[in-house]
Amino acid sequence: MPTSFLYGLLGGAIIGLSAGVFLILNGRIAGISGILGGALTPAKGDFDWRLMFLAGLIAGGVGLSMVWADAFPAAVGSSNGRLIAAGLLVGFGTRLGSGCTSGHGVCGLPRFSPRSLVATGVFILTGAMTVLIASRVVGG
Repeated sequence: MPTSFLYGLLGGAIIGLSAGVFLILNGRIAGISGILGGALTPAKGDFDWRLMFLAGLIAGGVGLSMVWADAFPAAVGSSNGRLIAAGLLVGFGTRLGSGCTSGHGVCGLPRFSPRSLVATGVFILTGAMTVLIASRVVGG
C-alpha cells in the first residue's frame, strides 16, 4: 500500500474525529466557510471561538511544515492569477451551496443530511468536470 494512501487515510480519520468531537462538545458544525463567514460578520460573543478555530488551522499547517517540510510541495505549478480565480470561484460556490466540503461532506453526511448528500455529489461532479475541462479543453 502506498505511503501517500496511508497518510490520506490517517489525515481523513483525524479530520472526521475532530469534526465529531467539535460537534459533540460545542454543538456546532466544523464547516470552514461557515466559521470564516461568521468571523467576518460575528454576532455578539461569537467571534473568539471562530478566531481560535481559524488560527488553529493556520498554526497546524505552519507547524507541520516546520516539522515535516516534504508535506507541502515547494510550488503549486499554476499562476497567481489562476490561484486567485480558483479561490474566488470556491468562495462563490460555498456561498451558493450554503457550505463547503468540510461542512457538507465531513459533517453533513455522517448526520444523514439529504441536503449535504446532494451538495457533496455536486461538489464531486463539478470537480470532475473542472479537471476534464482544464486538462482536455483548456490544456492546463
